[in-house]
Amino acid sequence: MIRLFNVYYPVRALMLLVCEALLVGASFLLATVYLLGTGVDTYIALIYENGLLKILGITLLTLLLSYYFDLYEHERISERWEIYFRLLLVLSVLSFALAGILYFLPDTDIGPNVLVVGASIMAIALIIWRWIYEWMISLSIFRERVYVLGSGDRAHAIVETLRKRRDAGMDIVAGNSGSASDVHFDRFAADLSAFCVPKTRIDRIVVAMEDRRGAMPVRELLALRLRGVVIEDASTLIERLSGRLPLDGLNPSTLIFTQGFNVKASLQIARRMVSILISSVLLAICLPFIPIIALAVRFSSPGPIFFRQTRVGRRGRNFTIYKFRTMRQDAEAKGAVWATKNDARVTSLGRLMRKIRLDEIPQLWNVIRGDMAFVGPRPERPEFVQWLSNEIPYYDLRHMIRPGITGWAQVRFRYGASLEETKQKLEYDLYYVKHISLGLDLLIMFETIKTIMLRRGAQ
Repeated sequence: MIRLFNVYYPVRALMLLVCEALLVGASFLLATVYLLGTGVDTYIALIYENGLLKILGITLLTLLLSYYFDLYEHERISERWEIYFRLLLVLSVLSFALAGILYFLPDTDIGPNVLVVGASIMAIALIIWRWIYEWMISLSIFRERVYVLGSGDRAHAIVETLRKRRDAGMDIVAGNSGSASDVHFDRFAADLSAFCVPKTRIDRIVVAMEDRRGAMPVRELLALRLRGVVIEDASTLIERLSGRLPLDGLNPSTLIFTQGFNVKASLQIARRMVSILISSVLLAICLPFIPIIALAVRFSSPGPIFFRQTRVGRRGRNFTIYKFRTMRQDAEAKGAVWATKNDARVTSLGRLMRKIRLDEIPQLWNVIRGDMAFVGPRPERPEFVQWLSNEIPYYDLRHMIRPGITGWAQVRFRYGASLEETKQKLEYDLYYVKHISLGLDLLIMFETIKTIMLRRGAQ
């Protein structure tokens, strides 16, 4: 896997992206040469009339649409036919977009019928390429053979994760699925010794043992390691594949000796400057719409326009968060509760505002004031923080940095409305705190646009 912006991506996914970019560009370049010939007309269209830049723009637009239709996120695609269905959606939206651009900006055309022919070539090329790609990644020569050393819930989680993530390129050779008490040292040693036989191929061993004391076949692992087999801890693999830091098996020594969790003062200053800049620009853009939203809230239901609530911020300090009111005035007459799906307390206007995140606009002022950052873990209420800190280990680590309007958990996980879901969201928050960087912040901002457009995660 390749690490970009402190996030791990399968090499296959990046190869898919690069090849599709080349195919899209080559399709329109081929259409230009075919229709204009190989002479002066093609040279003028591509160089003097910025044809190459236009092709680059079309390529970026196509990749962006593919990204927004989840064509590069295999974990969101359950069936293979969905790939071609989503691809056809991309091609349809792209065709309408190009037709609209040509209608309003005729000068963007590369040449007579070039875009029509280019789009036709591209459609055929991408469909064939996707079929070839799916065939290639299924070949054993391009996949790693993985043995899961362990039993119980952790080993089962690894097996399920690898089976769902075909793009990771890993096939389970063998693994133990019984309870931890059913598995003994001799069984582990026998399994590993079998892989030491010549012509027996094993590429990676994932150690997913619940209790390693007295059960770790060290000699066999060392022999395989010296033969070039990759030995990897289960938590490390899950962290790379899922973008979260598993709480299962996480202990203080892991946090002490692991790389990351290095929140430098210089990084905090840089993040603060970026947060202020982006929040100020967005606030200026939204300023003309704020009075309209305020009037809509005022007339939609009785109560104040703005909603004020105490939240826990950096280092456990409380602050007042501001939002446009989306619930009835008596929403918490019986005490603080989490919002749920189809919450009856939410007004009809509030439900729409939550879907497109209009209620979050006043939080830009919290960012400028210094209560929040633009990117960070979502701030929780003091009533819940005390309870969650007692129920979930390491929950207080998310208070190392300022909370944010958006965050890694918000773009990678759904809204948390239970203890178990909050635990899973914390795993994403801990991953962010461990790998915090400006590059990761920019990636989250980019993915936030997709989350808002597809209306994911809001309740």
